[in-house]
Amino acid sequence: MPPTEARPDTAPSSEDTLDLHLPADFLALLAAGGPHPTAPPAGDVPADALPEEDLLDRVADWRPADTPAGRFALVPVRLDHDLPLVTRWMNDPAVAAFWELQGPERVTADHLRAQLDGDGRSVPCLGVLDGTPMSYFEIYRADLDPLARHYPARPHDTGLHLLIGAAADRGRGLGTLLLRAVADLVLDHRPRCTRVVAEPDVRNTPSVTAFRRAGFRRAAELDLPDKRAALMVRDRDPRPAP
Repeated sequence: MPPTEARPDTAPSSEDTLDLHLPADFLALLAAGGPHPTAPPAGDVPADALPEEDLLDRVADWRPADTPAGRFALVPVRLDHDLPLVTRWMNDPAVAAFWELQGPERVTADHLRAQLDGDGRSVPCLGVLDGTPMSYFEIYRADLDPLARHYPARPHDTGLHLLIGAAADRGRGLGTLLLRAVADLVLDHRPRCTRVVAEPDVRNTPSVTAFRRAGFRRAAELDLPDKRAALMVRDRDPRPAP
């Protein structure tokens, strides 16, 4: 999903099937949850250059999750490497209907750059399943987002936006599985966060259903600037059954 005030929703959305010819060592690294191939070596970043507080508790360092569909990792987007792939996904009609980011690469680049050059309150990520980039997530601080004007936000509420790339991956429960995995990752790695939230468009029935099946409850309906949204909430306890 895009930022709340700007675009409609999240949702198990869409990807083009992109033939990625990636070297085996790169795929192994992603499957193991290693750094993105274009990320600078950790030793190249002076400790005093890192922010005192990372608003999302260093998403890049979150360990992968083992799921029934395979090993899943969130890998922060590298604009110079990932822009063509994300642009193709955004131009899938099923995605464009809710994200409204269809168009040339510069449209997607502007959307990603606004997050990458920001203060870290939103982190765009590829969802990598068994070494294959197959989804796009935005992990964001809902309490620092314009969304917080529309519901009783709590400190450290963490929001999710999601699209699934290939049409073949939609409609078979994969969105539910990934949403459950990512919500667990948020709660495992963000101890101050008590809730994961999302605001899919109420018209996006597959998205709302996927969130519900992933353990989110439909807490309210919100009139946002660009849509009427279902406020979906996953509380820290209890966890949904696998």
